[in-house]
Amino acid sequence: MPAPNPMTLFSLAQHGMSAQLVRMNAAASNLANAGSISGSEEGTYRPLRPVFATELDQASGLASVNVTSVIRSDTAPVKEHMPDNPLADADGNVWSAPVDENAEMIEMLDASRQYQNLVEAMSTAKQLMLDTMRMK
Repeated sequence: MPAPNPMTLFSLAQHGMSAQLVRMNAAASNLANAGSISGSEEGTYRPLRPVFATELDQASGLASVNVTSVIRSDTAPVKEHMPDNPLADADGNVWSAPVDENAEMIEMLDASRQYQNLVEAMSTAKQLMLDTMRMK
């Protein structure tokens, strides 16, 4: 079996960009489902949360991040009394998704900024490599 290639700045940035993309997608899904209601507590949408892990490359000494899974939050749904709602249970209650829109927007903005930082780092590294090659 061939030895794995050592991690480079570009593969490190790729891992980070993938992780930030998962963060953005989870926040977008949470925002899309904010305010959704259900007729049962079990059927209520729960926010998605990506789980990250650090991976150390022994050959290069660089550490990167990987998404190990995406889990549902254990935040309790919000119970509301709405007897006129067609989804209401026998007691007239519905449950709404426990999504904090402000927190999700902050999460999305932070992930977007981190993604952009990684794009800029790759662009700078590429430019430095090209300048070095031109110097010969």
